[in-house]
Amino acid sequence: MNSSIKILLVAVVLFILVAFMGPFYIVPEGEQAIVTRFGKIVKAETDAGLKFRVPFVDNVSRYSKRILSWDGDPKRLPTSENQFIWVDTTARWIISDPAKFYESVTSMNQAYARLDDVIDSAVRTIIAQNPLAESVRSTDQIRKSSVKTQAAQVITDEEGNGPNFSITTGTNFSKIKKGRQIISDQIQTRAKILTPEYGIKLIDVVIRQIRYSDDLTQSVYARMITERNQIAQAYRSYGEGQKAEWMGKLEREQKSILSGAYAKSQEIKGRADAISTKIYGDEYGRNPDFYNFWKSMESYSTTLPSLNKTLTTDMDYFKYLYNSTGR
Repeated sequence: MNSSIKILLVAVVLFILVAFMGPFYIVPEGEQAIVTRFGKIVKAETDAGLKFRVPFVDNVSRYSKRILSWDGDPKRLPTSENQFIWVDTTARWIISDPAKFYESVTSMNQAYARLDDVIDSAVRTIIAQNPLAESVRSTDQIRKSSVKTQAAQVITDEEGNGPNFSITTGTNFSKIKKGRQIISDQIQTRAKILTPEYGIKLIDVVIRQIRYSDDLTQSVYARMITERNQIAQAYRSYGEGQKAEWMGKLEREQKSILSGAYAKSQEIKGRADAISTKIYGDEYGRNPDFYNFWKSMESYSTTLPSLNKTLTTDMDYFKYLYNSTGR
């Protein structure tokens, strides 16, 4: 085999090896690539398509061009009133400078670790600078709703004739100056100061959830219980007042009924006595002797049983004892 054939074979083998090692690579849609040669960045490919690299020398690192999400772990943080709350934060970000991203963090795991440090620090700082209400609420709508609720929280009578007693709770919601949205924007603004040096652009930072810590939860529950007890006491006081009012009405009606019944009974008794007197008078006029005899017998039956002894019956009162004619 002559030297030309050997050279040809070597060239074919080298070509196959070069083709096998891939001088070409593809950057898919939604991705970007950094080409390094001996650790030095040669170029950054941000457009999709078929790209060329030097085999055995160039190394390709691919990163996403899409919007990525960062989810932090809930942190127990103090507010400006030194009240502790659990804050759960999320964020969206993109790799805006792949070359700087490769130089500073290189891998996605390192990027998330840096975001943890930067965003968590910003969240802790901003939350500590503001009161609890600023982080929890976004508007003062609850204050307006509270006023409407207190105005509408009334008691009506049984017939539903309308409100006649109002209840006012002790809830006093503080007025907010910023709200959760502005707090989130401040966190993003603070975190964005450091992220560009990593080739990262923060799109937004959102407070996903806020929970009260156990000690604060108990305080909130105690306040709610106190407010409900106030409402219950108001209902009880109103009920006692209604009871006293109805008992007064009942007593007045009872006295009125008894007075009317007594007057009517006296009227009936008066008419009966008049009829009785008339009957007695008529009978007395018909037979006076019999009338005197009958009344004397009634008197004897009433008085004699109460006398222990009778010394004499020789008086006009006893004239019918021994003689029915009274002689």
